[in-house]
Amino acid sequence: MKKNIVVLSGSGISAESGIKTFRDSDGLWEEYHIEDVATWDAWVKNRELVLEFYNHRRMQLAAVQPNAAHYALARLEEKYNVQVVTQNVDDLHERAGSSKILHLHGELVKVRSTLDENLIYNIGYKEIFAGDKCEKGSQLRPHIVWFGEPVPLIAKAAYMVSEADILIVVGTSLQVYPAAGLMHYSPVGCKRYVIDPASLPLDGISNLTIIRKKAGDGVPELVNELLEL
Repeated sequence: MKKNIVVLSGSGISAESGIKTFRDSDGLWEEYHIEDVATWDAWVKNRELVLEFYNHRRMQLAAVQPNAAHYALARLEEKYNVQVVTQNVDDLHERAGSSKILHLHGELVKVRSTLDENLIYNIGYKEIFAGDKCEKGSQLRPHIVWFGEPVPLIAKAAYMVSEADILIVVGTSLQVYPAAGLMHYSPVGCKRYVIDPASLPLDGISNLTIIRKKAGDGVPELVNELLEL
């Protein structure tokens, strides 16, 4: 029987593909304020600006490619049941070939109705504008979990982690909740790996291997090791 691997990925893995993160010195928040583009209040106040922000992000996403870390994680499916749980809203895991991906914070390539949250549309890298509406006549919004909004898939993600034989954490600071708490749902006996060049808050985590490398180097290295087991 194949073992279960759960991958928790964050913005650090996508940064190596050229996607700006929010917290880097040259990141997205240098050009935009959180409260102006990534909250419900911002949407109510100036939806044109919010739509412009995400249109630009889609254009950026269309111009980049998955990196070695994304491709390496997809290779794990040769030997393991692999579930990716990502905080990222890009589609780089999909494009690299991973087949099971849960997007905690939404998906940039999708939009949804402001009237019925179950009406979700895949638009790829196209732009949307004020006046673009769903089939029920309401404005379309980015399919993104904004700051201050609940994370509807967090319970499902916690269950996935609770079933893991191996947990791989890559590209996340482990400081943004509720996603930062997911690691603690991994069961006793789970083998845990954290891949990040920075020092992370990992006190009290047992059965842990820390790989102090960037995702593009550390992930392929670990994947090769796991495929040889």
